[in-house]
Amino acid sequence: MHRRLAFIDTLRGIAVLSVLVQHVFEVIVEKHPTGVYYWPIHDVFGYYMNFGRFGVVLFFFVSGFVIPFSFPDSTTPVRDFTISRFFRLYPAYWTSLLVGLVTMQLLESKIYPLGQVAANVTMLQTFVNVPNLWVFYWTLAIELLFYVGCTILFAMGLLNQRFTAVTIVVAAALVGTTAALLVENRTVSSVMEVGLNLSAMFLGKIIRDTVIGGKLRWTHVALCTLLYAIFAATLSDRRFGGVYHENFFYSYSIGSAYVCAALVFIAFAVFGERMAWRPMAFVGVISYSVYLMSPFVIVAIHRLFWVGDGPLGWSIFMVVILALSILVSWMTYAFVEKPCISFGQRFRSARRKPVVLEPALSTQGAAE
Repeated sequence: MHRRLAFIDTLRGIAVLSVLVQHVFEVIVEKHPTGVYYWPIHDVFGYYMNFGRFGVVLFFFVSGFVIPFSFPDSTTPVRDFTISRFFRLYPAYWTSLLVGLVTMQLLESKIYPLGQVAANVTMLQTFVNVPNLWVFYWTLAIELLFYVGCTILFAMGLLNQRFTAVTIVVAAALVGTTAALLVENRTVSSVMEVGLNLSAMFLGKIIRDTVIGGKLRWTHVALCTLLYAIFAATLSDRRFGGVYHENFFYSYSIGSAYVCAALVFIAFAVFGERMAWRPMAFVGVISYSVYLMSPFVIVAIHRLFWVGDGPLGWSIFMVVILALSILVSWMTYAFVEKPCISFGQRFRSARRKPVVLEPALSTQGAAE
């Protein structure tokens, strides 16, 4: 097992709380009168920065930093990697599905088509063109694509070659930026957005290869980050076209989210464990559960515990959601995530033994 890095868990905590805060303010702005506070909230969470996308992209960088180095030194590394990822992702995800279906039925009287539910159980719904039950599940498809890509590269012996990730990021940025500028097609821009998200992951690997592996230099990071930022800004403008999502979100906020996530991640990587903050790192440890469970906490609290509009009411709303989300997510982590991860380790194959040749026997055999 790899030792956990506290600064990476701190980044996970920042990422998931950014997503949570964005979701809370979306509820406030879209479902309640905000009066004179509308434009300040609008500018912070809609025009200049989308903190939800910022948090998601920060997660992508963390995945790029961690996942390519998660293939175990065992006799069957691909099999062991697949099993570990399954038990890491699916049990908590299924718990989220169950909690979500019950919560939305009881509080919103929503019933979903059985086929849609069945497809979502597989986590592969995006790949068979079935809608996510809830929009925030979209990130899981990107994670799965990255896992598959890393597995293929690992099997080909390319994953940890010096310039593999650099080549991917540069190629994706050049192709994606060109396509965004020259091709006005919704499907093409959607594919390019997937490429941008995967680029963030591989840029995370480039940063790790620089600060830990020593295989790359900061000039590689600077070049790839610049091309990635141009790609993000261009695609965000072309794909979202300025104003979108009921005149609240702007394409500028999406572009800035991608760029800021890169800069924040680089800053943390440079200073390493000096950037760790234990309370935030704790949130980072349970961040997957927070991501999966907090949207339903928001629905429940909004429906059952709304104390009124205005800064005081919104602050209470935020604090209650934060506290309850952490509590529920800690329980999910303690009773679902952690036990399932430990259970999955039982299926891990034996550690690969180094081949040691005995010169005397080898010589004797050759002579005979």
